[in-house]
Amino acid sequence: MIKINNTSTDPYFNMALDEYVTKNITSETIFYFYQNRPTVVVGRNQNTFEEVNLDFVKERGIEVVRRISGGGAVYHDFGNLNFTFVADAADDVGFDFTRFTRPVIKALDKIGIKAEHTGRNDITIEGKKFSGNAQFRYKNRVMHHGTILFDVNIEDMVAALNVSPDKIISKGVQSVRSRVTNISEHLKSPISLEEFKEILTQTILEEEDFNQEYNLTEKDLKAINELRDNKFKTWEWVYGFSPAFNVQKKMRFDWGSIDIRLNVDKGTIKSCKIFGDFFASRDIEDLEKSLTGILYREEDIKEYLDRINITDYIPRCSEEDFMKLLFK
Repeated sequence: MIKINNTSTDPYFNMALDEYVTKNITSETIFYFYQNRPTVVVGRNQNTFEEVNLDFVKERGIEVVRRISGGGAVYHDFGNLNFTFVADAADDVGFDFTRFTRPVIKALDKIGIKAEHTGRNDITIEGKKFSGNAQFRYKNRVMHHGTILFDVNIEDMVAALNVSPDKIISKGVQSVRSRVTNISEHLKSPISLEEFKEILTQTILEEEDFNQEYNLTEKDLKAINELRDNKFKTWEWVYGFSPAFNVQKKMRFDWGSIDIRLNVDKGTIKSCKIFGDFFASRDIEDLEKSLTGILYREEDIKEYLDRINITDYIPRCSEEDFMKLLFK
């Protein structure tokens, strides 16, 4: 087993590290930890626009990043510890999560906390989730990564994520807060996150033969940073990779009500319809057509509005009104 030393708290770098290690370091089992500054991490196949409270994360300066594995959106901050394993996986083996969550459960047992693997990919304490896990397969390798809520700001986590009511109802609880927990809430005597990290490290190394610690080389860092900049930090990956979806926004202003409906695919507006009881001075269909082909992100819509005069179509509608309609 190889342990990679990684001290980065840059979520874009850490997501790039997961992909780089999975695809380029193909010998032995590898593991490493990382922590991210406050960040929402969405699953590979999720719609970022729907999963994230975009107003809240923008206001708080919380990063948004997409990972290469499936599963649901999670919140990270410095009270969260993330772990990654990369190992061989036979072609006929499915998504075996317990192989990688077992050391976490054993480490908690050492400090007097009983945890268990439940459902598809969670680890819980007293029925409350503190760890979510996801996997990505590449050729004969599997990358498994998971979160560990040690002392996370759960109020910020709840505010940053748009959790589907179906998820809450299906688990028979009233709120996200009532079904998640921090390890720190169950400690019989105080220990720090760093101390727990050391206990978990030793538990992992007990499971397999430990060969060496590995420090990322200049070549590694160059490749990871290129992947970070050219993929993981791009709007096209974080937002544009979202599956096709429909947007409907309605708002009432003193000049009338407006209802706009967009079809968005790969982050680009493919069609638009605008309804309302406002008075239009030009054919509103021309405005609908002119929005087609524009990326559904604030800077692109603002640039579009700077090129036209929205009041030519809706006399009392300001640029600020139109931006508020689409993004608030």
